Amino acid sequence: MTKIESQRRPVPFADGGELDTALAFLGFARESVLKKAEGLGEGELRRVLVPTGTNLLGLVRHLTAAERYWFGHHVAGREEFREVDFGMAVPEELTARQVLADYRAACADSDAIVRAAAGPDAPTATPVGPEPRSLRWVLAHMTSETARHAGHADILREQLDGATGR
Repeated sequence: MTKIESQRRPVPFADGGELDTALAFLGFARESVLKKAEGLGEGELRRVLVPTGTNLLGLVRHLTAAERYWFGHHVAGREEFREVDFGMAVPEELTARQVLADYRAACADSDAIVRAAAGPDAPTATPVGPEPRSLRWVLAHMTSETARHAGHADILREQLDGATGR
């Protein structure tokens, strides 16, 4: 396996306001996940490399569900996203192209929901636990969740072909 450091890119320097900065860092984490899928075939994206069964495509599917649940259901109050499948299994009938496109669409929807909100202090439409949280809280939660899974994706990609970077 050759060591390839072709995926490194700088962190965002957006600092023009709270929402712009938050979205820039969430977007950076999302792009880091998607970058790990670039140049890989269907089999590689589905290849399980750890005992838990986690694979790159499964991580993307999981994060798609998280985008819809946290931004769609909790922030926007959309009931169709109340029950989502957070599992990382990807049905055979879903192609990698479909899973990746679905994630990009969910991220774009989430960004539109954030931009339409009344600001970072806006309460969630649906409570998180016993009470609403702020949009700021959801953004922080999703950024940490996405970044954590981007780290998992880094390790999986390095195991597949040696590519490193963020």
